[in-house]
Amino acid sequence: MQQRIIFIDGAMGTMIQRYKLTEADFCGERYANHSHELKGNNDILVITRPDVIYDIHMQYLEGGADIIETNTFNGTTISQADYELQAPEEVFLINKTAAELAKKATAAYMAAHPGERKFVAGAVGPTNKTLSVSPSVENPAFRGITYDEVVDAYYQQLEGLYAGGVDLFLVETIFDTLNAKAAVYALEKFFADTGVRIPVFISGTIVDNSGRTLSGQTNEAFWNSISHAKPLAVGLNCALGASDMKKYVANLSACADCYVFCYPNAGLPNAMGGYDQKGSEMAEEIRPFCEENLVNAIGGCCGTTPEHIAAIAAMAKAYPPRPLHPVEPLLRLSGLEPLNYTPDASNMRRTFLNIGERCNVAGSIMFKKAIVNNDYDTALSIALKQVQQGADVLDINMDDGLIDGVAAMTKFVNLCIADPEISRVPFMIDSSKFHIVEAGLKCAQGKCIVNSISLKEGEQKFKEQATIVKNHGAAVVVMAFDETGQAAGFEDKVSMCQRAYRILVEEVGFHPQDIIFDPNILTVGTGLPEHNNYAVDFIRATAEIKRVCPGSKISGGVSNIAFSFRGNEAVRRGFHSAFLHHACKAGMDMGIVNAAQVREDEYSKLDKELLEYVEDVLLNRCENATERMLEFAATLEPKCKPTAVRKLADAAGPKITPKVNPIPPGFDPLAPPAELAVVAPYSPK
Repeated sequence: MQQRIIFIDGAMGTMIQRYKLTEADFCGERYANHSHELKGNNDILVITRPDVIYDIHMQYLEGGADIIETNTFNGTTISQADYELQAPEEVFLINKTAAELAKKATAAYMAAHPGERKFVAGAVGPTNKTLSVSPSVENPAFRGITYDEVVDAYYQQLEGLYAGGVDLFLVETIFDTLNAKAAVYALEKFFADTGVRIPVFISGTIVDNSGRTLSGQTNEAFWNSISHAKPLAVGLNCALGASDMKKYVANLSACADCYVFCYPNAGLPNAMGGYDQKGSEMAEEIRPFCEENLVNAIGGCCGTTPEHIAAIAAMAKAYPPRPLHPVEPLLRLSGLEPLNYTPDASNMRRTFLNIGERCNVAGSIMFKKAIVNNDYDTALSIALKQVQQGADVLDINMDDGLIDGVAAMTKFVNLCIADPEISRVPFMIDSSKFHIVEAGLKCAQGKCIVNSISLKEGEQKFKEQATIVKNHGAAVVVMAFDETGQAAGFEDKVSMCQRAYRILVEEVGFHPQDIIFDPNILTVGTGLPEHNNYAVDFIRATAEIKRVCPGSKISGGVSNIAFSFRGNEAVRRGFHSAFLHHACKAGMDMGIVNAAQVREDEYSKLDKELLEYVEDVLLNRCENATERMLEFAATLEPKCKPTAVRKLADAAGPKITPKVNPIPPGFDPLAPPAELAVVAPYSPK
């Protein structure tokens, strides 16, 4: 694929129709007395009419195909259930036999054409079920199948295909990205269980000229969701003819760092559902793909034949393949649309990602009440409002003793997926219980953030959970917490995060950009002297963690900083704004916030007198900063805003105590250590 454009075969179904097979052909001897009609179940022809499938394979090879696909598009227990052939032994037989038949064809061709190499792709179709769309109009949270059932079905198919000797796996015609993620999860499990790894191709399907999959994702969002599979190649197939597909292949070619392929239909279907486009016509429609260096491989889907592949190969052989190109290392998330986080080092506050906090039962009484009362319409309205008010990511947490966390997480995420405005943004699946995290991941087709895992239970559990998160394709928040407890001071925050980073990068194989540390935003202004430096320690640790853990991100629950001042809006929100100002200057990337408030409470607009008291506490600028803050807070109307402070009617108010032991003029409490430790190089897995 680096040396030339390679060619994939064309449609199997189109070719099978030419043979005008009967029910008897589909049944053969093995299924002569089967309980269900089998005509149309093309996959079993590898057993009942292997001569037909072998002949089709040979025709495509003679037509110039470098890769032929096994006849297993519907080779899962799920799809074969339509014909009452879902028994595992039947599915295994179909896939193993199909792979062996295709390998026999390539072997015969290569024997007759010394020097040529041909390959067999194990075709893994989308199944006839969708994990992201409800089959019930009345119940958008309902799914016709579970994620685990789809993973199991794919795993069984992979076993049969590999036993038959396929050279690579092709996950194709993906109309629902969550199905593709289930296939990738099955692939990773299969590779881990067998100790082998063969190349993977993944191909999505755009259903119309909107450029989206059936489940609503753009093709770049699709790539962000499945890129963790590290496929050898990614592409698009089916649904559209070449001319309509080109701009979407161009977009995929720009954002993917692997090889890119496409196999379009032979134009659009006619009134009778057939395809009229000739091979030479299709080749001319594909020529611009080659002229613009968009592809490394080309094939055909519905309506294409060996004649089409021969014409495409004759045209494309004169063009060089698309060169591989690096892609900027970024945290790439997705809902229905991509979110490629591009931090601005000169102004991190401008590029800060607002993670909406109101769909967290611990952070919103209204949301918790809605979930407890099974009032999901209200819960969804809270989610929608956050997105409309500027949340870049939506935090979802169901941790409460009154709530069945798995059931609530599953239902709510499914409902959010059904709303295109809510599901436009990525989700943060948030729980202290890992099985609830998994439940949320199994519902979301986009690339999520998991919040969170830690070293609290030791390295083995940490690696197990991190591997599961990685196999689901999610980014991960790592809390600064280990076997000894929670990191409170600067040194502990840095050392715990650096230890976790090394494990994730070197042992689990996490992309550094997908690692997000939460060094623990702890409450200041409590009256306890040992808490006074918590904000300073977090801010200083932020800069140091990003230095010693290159590519990683920093997040946190911003409302934690001012728990001591709940009930006084101006003070509480002033703390949030001032904290974000300083933390972002140190490199903080994102945080769980009230999106509307943090946009409204811009640091430069804060009341200057209020800000002086707030920053005395935040930056630990004098011993009695908390007492002075409380004295000043008592002069304010509790519901006023930090940008429009209003004093109580008693203008005089209490007397403010003078500062005790203020920091010396010119001293910067947020300055980095005088001597920075040398960072040993990392060895990514």
